[in-house]
Amino acid sequence: MRGDEIQMVGRRIREIRMSKMLKLTETAAIAGVSKGLLSRIENGRTIPSLPVLFSILQAITENPASFFEKINFSMDSPFYIHLTEKDYEPIQKEDSSGFHYFSILSRSFSQVTFQAVLLNLEPDATRDMVTTDGMEYIYLISGSIEYMLGKEILFLEEGDSLFFDGRVPHLKINHSGKLARILVIYLMFNH
Repeated sequence: MRGDEIQMVGRRIREIRMSKMLKLTETAAIAGVSKGLLSRIENGRTIPSLPVLFSILQAITENPASFFEKINFSMDSPFYIHLTEKDYEPIQKEDSSGFHYFSILSRSFSQVTFQAVLLNLEPDATRDMVTTDGMEYIYLISGSIEYMLGKEILFLEEGDSLFFDGRVPHLKINHSGKLARILVIYLMFNH
């Protein structure tokens, strides 16, 4: 994502927060982030991780579908958040040994349909580029793939993830010679 698009996300958050007359401090507290982090996001100095973005959207009571629909990303440079495995935040669950949990994506919204599927992508599988009426989140469980997103090609390794506007033509490509296993989560807009 280019710098101007990062700023669009922050500007949109600030615009919604201010239109609802929410203070920066109270919004940050509700979202569970620091006031400084929220300020840096709103000023385009950093892009939030996916869990942080959804926490902020929940704090400002904004539906993700309407949030992203009102950001006009160019089809030449589509909106996406590409996370590597090191970006996932560890969370503590019940007392255990050897169980390591990481927060990747965890939110429910009433105006969005959530669907999760497991995709086993064979080496050199073929298909045309497709579009989806909603947002998509993929997590690469195993293997490595290339991801065509509009005119961009992203390289994902095991443990990486990608969140993007599914209305942009996209295609998963596996040239690795090994099966790739992918968790795909669809957030479909309910019209």
